[in-house]
Amino acid sequence: MTKRKRTKFIHEGMYAAEVEVELIEDGSGWSPCLSLEDAYKLDDVREALRSGNLSVARKNGRIYELRPVMEEALYA
Repeated sequence: MTKRKRTKFIHEGMYAAEVEVELIEDGSGWSPCLSLEDAYKLDDVREALRSGNLSVARKNGRIYELRPVMEEALYA
C-alpha cells in the first residue's frame, strides 16, 4: 500500500479551497482512494464554503475568494 499527498480543489459559490489529502494506492481496481477522514474533511470544507463559514473552512485548507473579471478590463 502506497500513500501520497495531493491537493484537491473545491469550488462553492464565490469561494474556492485548496485542501491537502492523502491518496491511498493498494493495487486494486478502486485505487487510488481517499481515507474516510480525508473524505469527511473535504465534505466539511465544501459545506463551510457553501454556508459562508470561512473560519471553519480555513482550518482545513487555504481559501480563495473568486471575483469576476470585467470584460472591459480584458480589452483595455
